[in-house]
Amino acid sequence: MSALIELVGVSVFLGGRLVVEEISLAIERVQIVALLGPNGAGKTTLMRAALGLAPIEFGAAQLMGDDPMLLSARARALRAAYLPQRPQSIWPINVEHLVALGRFAHGAAPDRLSPPDQAAVDAALEACALTPLRARRMDEISGGEKARAHLARALAQHAPLLVLDEPTAGLDPAQALSVADILTRHAASSGAVLFSTHDVALAARIAHQVVLLREGRVISTGAPREALTPQSLEAAYARKGRLEQIGDTLVAVFD
Repeated sequence: MSALIELVGVSVFLGGRLVVEEISLAIERVQIVALLGPNGAGKTTLMRAALGLAPIEFGAAQLMGDDPMLLSARARALRAAYLPQRPQSIWPINVEHLVALGRFAHGAAPDRLSPPDQAAVDAALEACALTPLRARRMDEISGGEKARAHLARALAQHAPLLVLDEPTAGLDPAQALSVADILTRHAASSGAVLFSTHDVALAARIAHQVVLLREGRVISTGAPREALTPQSLEAAYARKGRLEQIGDTLVAVFD
């Protein structure tokens, strides 16, 4: 099975500073990969480099077999839906129109949706529990609802790969678990997910692979139980930590 994203020895400099150092990673369909690490570990830069949005100094990246730096914005959007940290909607559009922007790469506009485009928007609204809010303006809903609206826009894009920068930041536990369920369903439907998070327990819960970073370097990588050892957690966060099993759920405990 060919990888949707493949990074080989990728290093990135920003402002003359090395922020990602010789990282290799491959993500295939039905996989969920979580990037973990403290602030400044290089998670966002690594995701942007994988999409051709940050320059790679050394190494190489491929997005579904092509150099992402050489892809047009539309071609990239048909392969990967990217949700940055704290996305903004600068116009007072309603929720449905924001979600419909995900169809732009398919040639649609929010006020000119074909039946397939409308079906994609409806499905994304339903998946994110936003159908009752579809007519509400973005400046009239809560922060958590805004986060779900932006996630719905990414889902409506119908790209096989979701690349999400801290998609559960600022969400309450119930909303975060709902997002986790959405990501799991996307991967199970022959998609793939690459996301960053500070929620170690969430990564352990849904990711097939975690990549634990510190200062642009990989501390450990692999299945959560293998990669998130007490030694690797302390190396990454400079605090003693461990995974514990409570019922059917893995939780992260830091001392």
